[in-house]
Amino acid sequence: MEPKHEKYQRLIDYCKDLPPLPTAVVHPCDASSLTGALEAARIGLIAPVLVGPRARIEAVAQQVEREHGLRIGDVPIVEAAYSHAAAATAVALVREGKAEALMKGSLHTDELMGAVVKRETGLRTARRVSHCFVMDVPGYPDALVISDAAVNIAPTLEEKMDILQNAIDLAHALQFKEVRVAVLSAMETVNPKVPSTVEAAALCKMVDRHQITGALVDGPLALDNAIDPDAARIKKIDSPVAGRANVLLVPDLEAGNMLAKSLSFLAGADAAGIVLGARVPIILTSRADSMVTRLASCAVATLVAKARRESGQPVR
Repeated sequence: MEPKHEKYQRLIDYCKDLPPLPTAVVHPCDASSLTGALEAARIGLIAPVLVGPRARIEAVAQQVEREHGLRIGDVPIVEAAYSHAAAATAVALVREGKAEALMKGSLHTDELMGAVVKRETGLRTARRVSHCFVMDVPGYPDALVISDAAVNIAPTLEEKMDILQNAIDLAHALQFKEVRVAVLSAMETVNPKVPSTVEAAALCKMVDRHQITGALVDGPLALDNAIDPDAARIKKIDSPVAGRANVLLVPDLEAGNMLAKSLSFLAGADAAGIVLGARVPIILTSRADSMVTRLASCAVATLVAKARRESGQPVR
């Protein structure tokens, strides 16, 4: 079995050779969020701009220097009196071209995303905003992308089209050699009484018609026959995805959240978080995240931004 964090460490090491990503860090007013931002800056993943109340940030910075030896130095601070103002100011920095990513500090996700999705002043595109976990699961050969477990509560079929395309685009940004998506349900047969199986089948037909592109997609699949070759073989599922999936599209937020947390707390997995579909990648971290997970989230954002620049086109 490979060492814990091996997949993340490869990702972080690769991104150290790329230019630091200009990142607006929103309201980093606790030690964990400021430490993550400063460590990511120290190793060259991001070039942070700290957005929030200067006095509170500087007080936390003194604590971080005492406990971790990380100095705030000449990292710029943009004054914003409270968390909602920090979110709005950070979004404005992106719109002005002064940042190419957002990073969540010690504010609620809803506060940050509220500023992102505002119709007139936010960072909307025609693509639905969605969240992906990039999970490092011990014993599983590939990094595993799970979507959506944090933003879209009960997505419609139309919304799932965007969630799926966002996840596929992320897998390409992460340089997956082949993107294999399992559209998950409780079973691998289409059952009209289980709407997620019908939607899974519709998504697969949309792939056939090139409405969704860039991946091998199959579903409905249950979790076991999506990721375990023996389970797929026993069920006689003939598919290039079954048993080999590296992207899992979940039916709804509840299923995705429970799946991701089960992997984290029962299987020892780490979960780097990223929001896609806005003008720039948004790094979502949790207070419970380890340092390597925070750094991996920054590395994921760096690769997403790199792929966007190289494509020469914004998200549609």
